[in-house]
Amino acid sequence: MSGTERVNLLAPEIRANPYPTYAELRRHAPVSQVEPGGLWAVSRHDDVLFVLKNPQLFASEGFRQAYRPPWISNYPLADSALVMDPPRHTRLRALINRAFGASVITRIEPFVRQLAARLVAAIPEGRPVDFVEHFATPMPMGVIGELLGLSPEVHPRLMHWAEHLARFTSIGPNDVEKQEAMRTTVNEARGHFEQVLEERRRNPGDNLVSDLVRARVDGESLTDTELLGFMFLLLIGGLETTLHLLSHAAHRLHLQPEVMTLLREQPILVPRFIEEVLRHEPPVHGMIRLATQEVELGGTRVPQGARVLILMGSANRDEAHFPNPDHFNLDRPGPQNLPFGHGIHFCLGSQLARLEARLAVEALLARFSRLTPGDGPVQWNASLIVRGPAKLPLVAHPG
Repeated sequence: MSGTERVNLLAPEIRANPYPTYAELRRHAPVSQVEPGGLWAVSRHDDVLFVLKNPQLFASEGFRQAYRPPWISNYPLADSALVMDPPRHTRLRALINRAFGASVITRIEPFVRQLAARLVAAIPEGRPVDFVEHFATPMPMGVIGELLGLSPEVHPRLMHWAEHLARFTSIGPNDVEKQEAMRTTVNEARGHFEQVLEERRRNPGDNLVSDLVRARVDGESLTDTELLGFMFLLLIGGLETTLHLLSHAAHRLHLQPEVMTLLREQPILVPRFIEEVLRHEPPVHGMIRLATQEVELGGTRVPQGARVLILMGSANRDEAHFPNPDHFNLDRPGPQNLPFGHGIHFCLGSQLARLEARLAVEALLARFSRLTPGDGPVQWNASLIVRGPAKLPLVAHPG
């Protein structure tokens, strides 16, 4: 890696396996500009943690304008916690915490368990099947639909909305057709969520949206704009990240059949397996922040206004923190919290994602003894933020 060469992190060969490139960055250019767009990539664990711990230096709110381009005026994600810093973020987080706590996990666990069993039962034995399409996608889709109180017939639309919305920031100022398609998607999802909010106000029940509507901190409630922002954030973040966590878990069981055998013999190890999947193949590979002033990071001067890409996928394989980091090791101490962020932007849905992954893996282990290659190679998605299989063809063999 030369001193002037910029790595393109979206190159297909890097997306298929970014870890050798991450290792090169950690060794030779731990804070350096990369493509696309001249982002300042931060690859070492300590530097990533520093960025996450210092929102006054590396802000989220500076990216709000990315969700407010001239061609759309009503995108709710621009008013979500994702693009806020204190004190606005503090207030919003406190209100959401009131509703999105441990009681949600307890309440939804029976539904998640039944959904996992039903999806596993539908996987054909001994025939190739795309695990992304038939297992990893419908699992979080069903859970989010249940959390938001959506009728089951709407659940398939969630994936359509999430896939489109995830591409929001890649639309250029001259992509008129893509802009129109995105406006249609936003308006459709927003309109449906507004109906859900209105219904929960008229007929509150034992569900997350009703809890959010009722939430109060110092007598203050969430505004409709903030409620919609949270629903959009849950749709995009909760669906895509959990989808990739489940895909990575199934892929690991395929790659290491001895691990699958061990977990079938000792199911008590499943939570430890999930933690190592989160470290070894985190669904979230990057987060973007804005440098609010010139700052030294990892021995490099980062200019004010720079867009900083913190590489979670690299930090989780940093040799300085994880001995033999490329080795999948169930004996590592856990839990692995860095894959869910840190500090004020630590993921509120981390326990829900862990629950879904644990119950999904337990259901797979209860029915199948082996996962072998299907009819074609694994295909990987193209994103700086999340990484996972776009297609995972496997054959499931009964135990």
